[in-house]
Amino acid sequence: MITDTKLQKEAMRVLKQTSRTFYIPIKLLNPTLRLAVGSAYLCMRAIDEIEDHEQLDVPVKQQLLEATGKLLETGFDNDVYHQLLLPYKDLLPEVTLRLNDWLAVCPADYIDKVKESTSIMAVGMSKWVGKAFAVETKEDLDDYTYYVAGLVGVMLSDIWKQYDGTETDQELAIGYGRGLQAVNILRNQEEDSERGVGFFPNGWTRADMFAYAEANLQMADEYIESISTKNILLFCKIPLALAKRTLSALQSGADKMKRDEVVSTVDEILKEYEA
Repeated sequence: MITDTKLQKEAMRVLKQTSRTFYIPIKLLNPTLRLAVGSAYLCMRAIDEIEDHEQLDVPVKQQLLEATGKLLETGFDNDVYHQLLLPYKDLLPEVTLRLNDWLAVCPADYIDKVKESTSIMAVGMSKWVGKAFAVETKEDLDDYTYYVAGLVGVMLSDIWKQYDGTETDQELAIGYGRGLQAVNILRNQEEDSERGVGFFPNGWTRADMFAYAEANLQMADEYIESISTKNILLFCKIPLALAKRTLSALQSGADKMKRDEVVSTVDEILKEYEA
């Protein structure tokens, strides 16, 4: 049997492998929040890998996402989950196969929120897989970005409140998530197009998506104004700063931020935090 300490180390290893953006801020959280938010990220990444998988057919993706969502609603039976994934275990990554382990590292006080949010996300992702990610209107874009990112903001706000009573606005939390996702959409537009997917509403130009991203990142700025706990504030500021810098790089014609720009951005925030 894997010890709690070993499992926590493995969770951080997989987190580092799967996310350049969130590994650093999660690592900087205090132990309780680090485990809660790290667990949540890994659980959501587990289902995201199903949603994005290039070798799984649409009906299979929908089946896996909907069934996983139901399992998360009912206590999560790992034996059932294992049987569900068994026909596809050679195709799916470690982060997906080990969903039960990521739930196991989550502190007991936060596990229900993590499971609930991941379940809602899985069902929402299944819906959009079935629609072939056909974003036609701004309302569609808002709906898609809610399920894959805005929902994360809501969950984090609930975790902050449970942790130390930090109160944040839910709509601003959704805007925070949407802003980060809109930057990803802009950054990955060409790659998405090559695989036959587009997240721009009908008639939208790249300038329209930049405006959408900027409006939501402004909500993100308002969101963090209500946070006074330094530990939480640091976590929120790093992905937001990286998203803003990435947006600026994209507007200037670059594909993404350079590695040294990422490092300097994080260092600037850390120095501000230490001051």
